[in-house]
Amino acid sequence: MGNWRQIQLQNFTNWEKLLQFLEFSDHSFILKNPKFPLNLPFRLASKIEKNNINDPILKQFLPSLLELEEKKGFTLDPVQDGVFRKENKLLHKYEGRALLVCTSACAMHCRYCFRKNFDYDTKEKSFEKELELIRADTSLAEIILSGGDPLSLSNERLEALLKELSSIAHIKKIRFHSRFPIGIPERIDEELLHILEKMRPQIVFIIHTNHPKELDADIFTALKKLQKLGILLLNQSVLLKDVNNNVATLKELSEKLTDQGILPYYLHQLDKVAGSSHFEVDPDQGAILIKKLMAILPGYAVPKYVQEMPGEAHKTPLF
Repeated sequence: MGNWRQIQLQNFTNWEKLLQFLEFSDHSFILKNPKFPLNLPFRLASKIEKNNINDPILKQFLPSLLELEEKKGFTLDPVQDGVFRKENKLLHKYEGRALLVCTSACAMHCRYCFRKNFDYDTKEKSFEKELELIRADTSLAEIILSGGDPLSLSNERLEALLKELSSIAHIKKIRFHSRFPIGIPERIDEELLHILEKMRPQIVFIIHTNHPKELDADIFTALKKLQKLGILLLNQSVLLKDVNNNVATLKELSEKLTDQGILPYYLHQLDKVAGSSHFEVDPDQGAILIKKLMAILPGYAVPKYVQEMPGEAHKTPLF
């Protein structure tokens, strides 16, 4: 078993063990049997302030009774993935690019995840049908690997998929959407780097981090290895109430990223998935935050504030 697999086994998946580790005596706020289970890497858990229910990392991952609150407009499939599903694992929403839902497995379970109710195909392990459609559609220039998290795949399976995609002449870019480097940076191992180095298409990595507390030197060391291969690195965040909806946090996050050559890409307005309404920030407040960031940061350090509107040809700018 690879080192990163061993580390993944240390993830907290039991809320009682997590709260014991964090020295909580009060359990009254816990959703004890959530449909979407707890999954938190030890690296992130170790950064949480002990006995602090308001810690910005803890809020993102701990199942809370607030998830039982129902609010109008919050649904099981807020971005209508099902409408754009061309095959079990292939979504085609935007011109020139399509998304492969590589796996249901993820490095961690964010409570606001818009795909936590997605009907993943876990029986069929191959991507033959999806690759057939990609080969036939010459309008596609970029394939996005998502999930779950594509880095949940073994290096062997990932290499086989990447080789297939690289053999398709009209595919110019392969993009990874991954939270793995933030929770388990050991996933970027030498074998993976060797695989990526051999690929013909331009490789792009979009990492996902919401708060500067999530970042550390080991993470940046791992990401530098990707950059040395000529891989483009960007970050996307979600605007979350009581996590990062203030100028100081967003400024620090952008500065930490850009200091390491990682560009802030998107700041997403929350996708209205059922059970996440307690994270919602008013878009007007989000626009004010972006305006303030523009006044104190260089343009390349200010993420685009966007929302996914089902049926639109692109992400919708909110500022």
